[in-house]
Amino acid sequence: MSNLFWLNEDQMSRLRPYFPKSHGVPRVDDRRVLSGIIFINRNGLRWCDAPKEYGPAKTLYNRWKRWSDMGVFARIMEGLAAEAPDNKTISIDATYLKAHRTASSLFGQKGGRGRLIGRTKGGMNTKLHAVTDTMGRPIRFFMTAGQVSDYTGARALVSGLPAADWLLGDRGYDADWFREALVNMGITPCIPGRKSRDKVIKYDKRRYKRRNRIEIMFGRLKDWRRVATRYDRCPKVFLSAIALAATFIFWL
Repeated sequence: MSNLFWLNEDQMSRLRPYFPKSHGVPRVDDRRVLSGIIFINRNGLRWCDAPKEYGPAKTLYNRWKRWSDMGVFARIMEGLAAEAPDNKTISIDATYLKAHRTASSLFGQKGGRGRLIGRTKGGMNTKLHAVTDTMGRPIRFFMTAGQVSDYTGARALVSGLPAADWLLGDRGYDADWFREALVNMGITPCIPGRKSRDKVIKYDKRRYKRRNRIEIMFGRLKDWRRVATRYDRCPKVFLSAIALAATFIFWL
């Protein structure tokens, strides 16, 4: 098939340092398996529909599940992001990712509460919170159920923020405790105040326009069908799909 995806040697050389060591029997060709995993995630296919050029579908799925549980794909993204930091102006925002019925089935029953899926006006959703660098490339992710407030994502991400001069965020992040935490870290918040505030909050409107870069980042992530629609019940596996997409789109 002419439309198959294959990682090139330069990309593999950057990825190999983050692969777990093989014990006992040598692993199946990493390039072929990872190329197949990317193809499946980008096109939203079932694992059983993987083209035969990538080898047995069971091999692809087993590698995907095992490395997702180990956090390999998240470490790859964070490692590559740390190689070329550009954090003078960082941004924070969140977006909704629709949960397919295969991911949200049994929701509310035993074992269904830990899936980070919530009901919003748009149906069953997962909420992805993200921090991006100056160029709009993702450096941190955090996932919650769809109905969770942006403040929850901000609390989870604030302790892991890199050293930066500015942080851009929309009104959803206008909270005194968040502004104080940023100032204590030496970061100047560029966040417009809520309309309910008695005192007007001043912010750099010209700099604030750069926040569109994080919106563009979310749009590019959603070009991958297994990111735009959540099929995986396990939150860790779904977060691995997001990290894999971010790695290939922005860091390779």
